[in-house]
Amino acid sequence: MQIEYPRSALLRDSTALLAVGTCLQQVSRRFDIYRKVPKDLTQPTYTGAIISICCCLFILFLFLSELTGFITTEVVNELYVDDPDKDSGGKIDVSLNISLPNLHCELVGLDIQDEMGRHEVGHIDNSMKIPLNNGVGCRFEGQFSINKVPGNFHVSTHSATAQPQNPDMTHIIHKLSFGDTLQVQNVHGAFNALGGADRLTSNPLASHDYILKIVPTVYEDKSGKQRYSYQYTVANKEYVAYSHTGRIIPAIWFRYDLSPITVKYTERRQPLYRFITTICAIIGGTFTVAGILDSCIFTASEAWKKIQLGKIH
Repeated sequence: MQIEYPRSALLRDSTALLAVGTCLQQVSRRFDIYRKVPKDLTQPTYTGAIISICCCLFILFLFLSELTGFITTEVVNELYVDDPDKDSGGKIDVSLNISLPNLHCELVGLDIQDEMGRHEVGHIDNSMKIPLNNGVGCRFEGQFSINKVPGNFHVSTHSATAQPQNPDMTHIIHKLSFGDTLQVQNVHGAFNALGGADRLTSNPLASHDYILKIVPTVYEDKSGKQRYSYQYTVANKEYVAYSHTGRIIPAIWFRYDLSPITVKYTERRQPLYRFITTICAIIGGTFTVAGILDSCIFTASEAWKKIQLGKIH
């Protein structure tokens, strides 16, 4: 059975729905905080055009500056008292590369001592001796570990079978570093403070003392991965030592102590929400200031025109 509705009833329903929709539109428009001014009520000016162009260029400049800062990784450093590398077992890896151009390789040795009672003469593990000047000199390269307590390691002839009469300890230090090697452009530190030290013009019979203050350093990248290295400061002296038995055999001493202060470098990038907030502030602030400036110029211009016409006395 089919029921037919009168056409007049359908028309009344459609009219009622249309009225409700129109009413909702009018109500929703009242919430519009961005009221529009009819185009025929606005007046463009040359001054406004110049200010608008300058405003857009200024916004573009600030936007590009903020975008560069957002893309660039910032390295932040901080100081604290702690031992950062607790998994190292109380050890620090050392890398030493030194040339002695006037001392034979069979005479060169590395000795290690510290306050924990370690006393090792002629350390040879992970080390290499390269003859220089047709065997007259020697280049010593070694990787070894030291305990995290005050001590020293020194290059000398103490481990040689027969001690030379006049060992020549003039030298060049190519590298002395502790821990992991950091090659980061944004970090400028003393990770190889003795690299390039030239003592070839020194007294051949003199001992050399390098007093090192080692500072633990942590570098944390954006992924949270940490690398542990050590910076150090250095002071040195050169002397010829004597005892009651005569002149003491010279050596190249590296005496070290550890600082309790740790330096930490952390890679950071500006958060996205802060970048968006800054851009909104730039655009809104620039347009507001430019609008105030344009309004002042326009008002002053209109007032001047009225004065010129004699309407204001």
